Amino acid sequence: MKNRMPFTIAKTETFYDKLSEWIGDLFYDILPEAGFELRDEQIYMAFQLEKAFKEKKVMFAEAGVGTGKTIAYLLYAITYARYKNQPSIIACADENLIEQLVKKEGDIAKLEKILGLNIDVRLAKSRNQYLCLQKLENERFSNASDDVGAIYDKLPEFVHSGSSMQSFEKYGDRRDYPELSDENWAKISWDSLQDCFSCEKRHRCGLTLNRDFYRHSQDLIICSHDFYMEHVWTKESRKREGQLPLLPEHAAVIFDEGHLLEFACQKALSYRITDQTLESLLVRLMENNVRDETLFTIEEVLHENEQFFSLISQFAYQVPGSEKQFINKHALLLKQGRELLDRLMKLEEELVFDSELYVISDYELKIVEEYLDQITHSLKLFLQSVNGIIWFEEQHGERTLVIMPKMVEEVMREEVFSQKKPFIFSSATLSNQGSFDYIAKSLGINDYLSFSVESPFDYENVMEVRLPAFSKADFEGKIQYLIEQINQTEGRALILVANKQELIDLKQKLPDKLAYPLYFEGDAEISTLVSEFQNNENAVLCSMSLWEGLDIPGRSLENVLIFSLPFPPNDPVFTAKREGSPNPFAEVDMPYMILRLRQGIGRLIRSEEDKGIVHILLDDHIDLGILESIQDVLPVTPKE
Repeated sequence: MKNRMPFTIAKTETFYDKLSEWIGDLFYDILPEAGFELRDEQIYMAFQLEKAFKEKKVMFAEAGVGTGKTIAYLLYAITYARYKNQPSIIACADENLIEQLVKKEGDIAKLEKILGLNIDVRLAKSRNQYLCLQKLENERFSNASDDVGAIYDKLPEFVHSGSSMQSFEKYGDRRDYPELSDENWAKISWDSLQDCFSCEKRHRCGLTLNRDFYRHSQDLIICSHDFYMEHVWTKESRKREGQLPLLPEHAAVIFDEGHLLEFACQKALSYRITDQTLESLLVRLMENNVRDETLFTIEEVLHENEQFFSLISQFAYQVPGSEKQFINKHALLLKQGRELLDRLMKLEEELVFDSELYVISDYELKIVEEYLDQITHSLKLFLQSVNGIIWFEEQHGERTLVIMPKMVEEVMREEVFSQKKPFIFSSATLSNQGSFDYIAKSLGINDYLSFSVESPFDYENVMEVRLPAFSKADFEGKIQYLIEQINQTEGRALILVANKQELIDLKQKLPDKLAYPLYFEGDAEISTLVSEFQNNENAVLCSMSLWEGLDIPGRSLENVLIFSLPFPPNDPVFTAKREGSPNPFAEVDMPYMILRLRQGIGRLIRSEEDKGIVHILLDDHIDLGILESIQDVLPVTPKE
């Protein structure tokens, strides 16, 4: 183990003493000699982190853009992993960002070269980021598209072979199919109705092979917040089923963009019931040689399911600014919910008899049983007065009921932060008016270390901020402003929107009016879009999710246009947060908006050589208090 360390530990020395000495040598000698600029803020952060690793505590490490946060926490994550002989986990905000750390010009590659280390870093992506062989085969027979045929033809030879595998290669990653839109990818990627554990293709599946690969990392495993939380919520149930947890035992966890972890927690705990999913599952089940009693019960379930979702549609109502619909729990809706629950429980009983007769394949039966367990549990929560948040979604003809826990701090306190290991939250925006209590309380963290350091960049000389104002009705005026500003910088622009509707509206208006390459989030795999944007110097990228984590230094990004203030939506999740606050606008809406705005502004200046303009498009009747709060967090005084 010791020979893997980048330093030697004598018998009279402790790991932490030698680590501290090595960190000092790095920042004062080795890194500057390699061309890294010596930054007091980064050195301060590095020595603060040492305390968190030594005491195995939670630390909120708030450091401004350009501090070099990533290099600082990577040094500790790698050496501590080697000291404990377990990998460290780095959890990024989402799947879009985990590729950023391992790109050829990224910080891990730089450290490998400078320190002469061979860093074992592996990606643990969410299941929906992988091709599903079962779905690909089904789509191949039902849809004769060239894309599907080409993907099938390019599968590795061992996938088709029935013989034992002598060797294999990784395949099936979403990134391998950049030309597919998100909509087309969903047709052939893993989803919650695929039972991997009983699938006959399991041992040749790209997802399974990659999971076995990343579990053996000796240094770093990089995943998303969502994936880490899925690991937390499923590890016990997976053990009971004879499966390994999604992540192996690990030495430490770094939450990059840690201010977003709460949303991943809530998402992981949510239950979703979709009308078409149950229908397609049961219709597929009817194709088996099931008993007449089972067929009759399935028909009853399908009828009650349709009635239930029709009533939800009737008693659901939309609020402007939200894709999620609120639900009025009318007596008729609750009565229908109980009817559906009774039929589902009856179906579960019938399937016990069918399983004993072996008229249904184990794979099909396992999928149906798991989904019925989930939907009956979800319905019970819906019918009770649970301390949760419930809403309805209706998209592309698919209706979904979602049940989310209202508070996650108790579960997080017991399942995550009770462990005695270093948990590092890294972000430029973790505190609220200098205090970390808000984020700590929301995640159930009672005891923590913290620090804040400002960005070292000379913003006054490299950044310009403009605050143009428009009337709410003047959408065309905002579009014209975007076009003028993008033309002035000859592309090189990132447009950040607050919601999906704005993205749709811009996609309808902009393409015919700009002469530069224009990329929209959702048109292709996101890291591919980011790479094309970075490599095509005059391109324009429009996104609703890249407010944080996007790192594009150089001339490819000299113009950030924030289309509207990123206030939280008026959906059930934020409504519940507002209801739990004595001053909801000041304690929920404003902190969220300011934090996201700060992140968006931070996309512009990523290195000492960068320069450019940030445009924040405002309402001409903006409240003066809101305007003052915005001006307080701007790195420079805005120009008229």
